[in-house]
Amino acid sequence: MKRIGIIGVGEIGRAIVTGLCEADDKSPEVFLSPRGARAAAELSERYEGVQICADNQEVVDRAEVVIIAVRRQDRHEALAGLRVDGNKLVINVMAGVGIDDLRRTLATDAPLVRAIPLPAVRERRSVTVTCPSHPEVNSLFEHLGGVLPVTDEAAFNVFSALTGTLTTHYWYLATLTSWAIGHGIASDEAEGYVRSLFPEVGRALSDETRSLHQLAANHETPNGNNERIRTTWFDPANSEALNKALDDLLADLK
Repeated sequence: MKRIGIIGVGEIGRAIVTGLCEADDKSPEVFLSPRGARAAAELSERYEGVQICADNQEVVDRAEVVIIAVRRQDRHEALAGLRVDGNKLVINVMAGVGIDDLRRTLATDAPLVRAIPLPAVRERRSVTVTCPSHPEVNSLFEHLGGVLPVTDEAAFNVFSALTGTLTTHYWYLATLTSWAIGHGIASDEAEGYVRSLFPEVGRALSDETRSLHQLAANHETPNGNNERIRTTWFDPANSEALNKALDDLLADLK
């Protein structure tokens, strides 16, 4: 892929550009829409092959692969009137916007592929779910850390719902920090200690020989502190509340 266009230069668009342009091999030409002007200007100044286009139609015309990364609620305004020839390849990274929906909006016969890139693609260390499988799209995201093609949009939406839990993890850590502060620990010490507790969790996750349940068990002592917090706080009611929140999100994504 030599010419990639991105409509919507927000967090994900910026991460994709960074991951592509800071790879070891030759980066592609990248054409950015004027949406997200500040981020687009920053990227075009930083990377030689990145250019800002006058409008979204120019992005489509100059690119072989078009990545649509605008917010779901902005898609009709951003995409209205765009002409997308059938020889283009369109990658849709908008959460909750299905293939049929986007095809009606664009009125195109071009191949459309959904994808869920995460911000970590900037370091080329994030697995991206795609649907349907497409060799060029798979190659692009394999280059950015890995790819997981799925066969249908029902499965794709389940993975999309899972991504909605990321900030909950950060908020959990922030709540632990606030609890410690409430018990007289200085804020910098509390946050520093909480940050130091969890890098090992990330390292342990790379051990695919153990299931997630096994990893949890291996980090617990029977009747110990970890088991106590898990069984008293993460109880059946807590688990059910999480399942319901995910079910409700999944229903909105369909």
